[in-house]
Amino acid sequence: MLTWFETLTPISQALLATCFTWLLTALGAATVFFFKTINHRVLNGMLGFAAGVMIAASFWSLLAPAIEMAEESSAHGWVPATIGFLLGGLFLWGVDKLLPHLHIGYPIEEAEGIKTRWQRSVLLVLAITLHNFPEGLAVGVAFGALGAGLPVASLAGAIALALGIGIQNFPEGAAVSVPLRREGFSRLKAFMYGQASGMIEPVAGVLGAALVVLMRPILPYALAFAAGAMIYVVVEELIPESQLDKDTHTATFGAMLGFAVMMILDVALG
Repeated sequence: MLTWFETLTPISQALLATCFTWLLTALGAATVFFFKTINHRVLNGMLGFAAGVMIAASFWSLLAPAIEMAEESSAHGWVPATIGFLLGGLFLWGVDKLLPHLHIGYPIEEAEGIKTRWQRSVLLVLAITLHNFPEGLAVGVAFGALGAGLPVASLAGAIALALGIGIQNFPEGAAVSVPLRREGFSRLKAFMYGQASGMIEPVAGVLGAALVVLMRPILPYALAFAAGAMIYVVVEELIPESQLDKDTHTATFGAMLGFAVMMILDVALG
């Protein structure tokens, strides 16, 4: 018997799933009501964990299905996966060059993107928002694949991806709100900024699902695109930020734990 969730359209499922990931971001940001500071080693481990989840999700939930789908219609399944993967990275590179943002732990003088006079807090939130976009897109594309009716796409696999992204969003929310509190923001304002960084995910999720449902042939490219965008974020932002204090072991073990958690979720549920 179908559950109420299974009876929804893929776009509605993507919206609810990405609202869940946004909720986990907000819950993480809510830790600012209990803590004013966050241990650097804990933060490094959190960032490493997020990197591990995104790496695992990029392969298990996105690239592998993209190759399998492409091989059903072509002998060269690696072609759409490669093109989509590289386009995803190039897209994030372009946004990275244009959108003003500041990575955690860096002075405001090292803000990237178009130069502005925006406050440091806004630039910090935009940095997290930038890498939340591919996460929401990935979840949306996974649910959109269900609407395409392909055997390789499964509801359990899409839910596993949303769950994995949601889990790593919790520490990300804390990684935004707690440093803002330390810089003098009120607890409420720091929380609002922290949860706002996840608001882009429902938008990206609905966009990804809608594109796939409307244009089924692009599905392998869309899956690989989301994977490329996430890997770009991992290499460009999460790994360097997690090792700013030269505490490489904590960040590395955090990444391995995140990869293992996401792999278990995808294989066990997908």
